[in-house]
Amino acid sequence: MDEKRTKKPLDTYRIVFIALMAAIVCVVTLFRFPLLGSKVHFANAMCLLAGLLFGPVGGGLAAGIGSGLYDGLFGGYDILECLITFVSKFLMACICGMIAGTARGRENRVRIPVGAVVGALSYVALYMLKTYIYQRFVYGYPNDVVWLTMLSKLPASLINAVFAMIVAPILYAALCPALQRSGMLSRLR
Repeated sequence: MDEKRTKKPLDTYRIVFIALMAAIVCVVTLFRFPLLGSKVHFANAMCLLAGLLFGPVGGGLAAGIGSGLYDGLFGGYDILECLITFVSKFLMACICGMIAGTARGRENRVRIPVGAVVGALSYVALYMLKTYIYQRFVYGYPNDVVWLTMLSKLPASLINAVFAMIVAPILYAALCPALQRSGMLSRLR
């Protein structure tokens, strides 16, 4: 990692694009449909795309703010739920961005899908952990009920993850050439 990259200030372009991506994540979360006892949505793909485009911190902020904003504005969740969503979506995009490396110039074509896969699966693991903790320790359900609840949520979570793993790298590959030609890609990272 070069010296300029690690000490790059947070400029106006980067702030605006992170805020725009947060808004996209929030709005895309509205598009959901029920499947297998849960809801399938397109927000995870946008969270992973944020990690690929903006790197670990910028992508994490866009994903976390957008998802937390959705929970607060449209999800009817309390501040704790919004915070949990912020952290889990931040980590998903951050992990994706760290693995993908958001390298300038010649991209490592293996790291991008691997970053998307690991980022999406890390979110599924965090979501299952949250479900376990809430069901077992907050609501006090017995373990067999908790595991049944987790099992009922797992298929839709995995469908969301697989969709995101496929779509995010495709969108990244589609957006990168235009962003590189305009000189914006280097400003986003």
